[in-house]
Amino acid sequence: MTAISTDHLSKHYGAIKALDNLSLEVPENIVFGFLGPNGAGKTTTVKLLTGFSRPTSGSAWVAGEKVGSGNLALQSKTGLLPDVPAFYDWMSGREFLHLAGELHQLPRHEITQRTEELLKLVELEKPGNRRIGGYSRGMRQRLGIAQALMNRPQVLFMDEPTSALDPIGRREVLELILHLKQTATIFMSTHILSDVERVCDMVGIVNNGRLVTVSSVEALRKKYARSVFEMEFLEDARPFLDSLRRLPWLAEPELLVENGTPVVRVRAVDISHARKELPHFIAESGLTLTRYELSLPSLEDIFMEILGEKGTR
Repeated sequence: MTAISTDHLSKHYGAIKALDNLSLEVPENIVFGFLGPNGAGKTTTVKLLTGFSRPTSGSAWVAGEKVGSGNLALQSKTGLLPDVPAFYDWMSGREFLHLAGELHQLPRHEITQRTEELLKLVELEKPGNRRIGGYSRGMRQRLGIAQALMNRPQVLFMDEPTSALDPIGRREVLELILHLKQTATIFMSTHILSDVERVCDMVGIVNNGRLVTVSSVEALRKKYARSVFEMEFLEDARPFLDSLRRLPWLAEPELLVENGTPVVRVRAVDISHARKELPHFIAESGLTLTRYELSLPSLEDIFMEILGEKGTR
């Protein structure tokens, strides 16, 4: 099933194309990372998909509802955590969630029950009676997530959910996001690539208002895998390094020291041939192998490579 679908969705401000012909499908119950540098069109997309902005052209559907102004059915099925959540600082966290429930026109008994459920979920039960003005940045972010979940949304939009958080606050929010995908689809716009690696099932990369690619994180890693093998042995590997230099399907063998451990690193000229033959060659060496892996790029490496490829076209 598809949670989010867009068809040539565009938003122009005069000659500026904030979003240009976005066609995208996001499956249900996954964490979808929407990536891009600042100004790429991420926040514009979130505003369009939540009905807070009207498109210049194109259309979109979220949770089976056509996106458009005044669609109350859409609002009942979605939740939004903006990049900078706004609160009434004189209210307590509990009071604020009660207000969110009233705005969704939930029955009073359900508001009370849901408030307590959400305070427990975001670990704000004890601070729930304190004024929001005294909350830390991480506590405010978790309260923002709680209010976005008040109506049990099928799709939750999160715009830069870990921006400006310290490492502890970021970890808490990311763990919460992983928990939330059990009951909702998470559309998370961000430029923090390490967060995406930790929680996202799929990613879409946008740049200058245009969608560059959509893929699973694992598929991206495989597609952009470097042809570099790393090996560690119990014995002295210098003689083995000399033998690698004589193989025509390998290049640039070197012996490095990482955290006090000697590591043999070699680049494959022919990656398919190297995958088949290198293990046999290691076995014939008589050395005791303790680690053998094909180096995988980080999402940051892939991101920069993709943007570089598109930028040269």
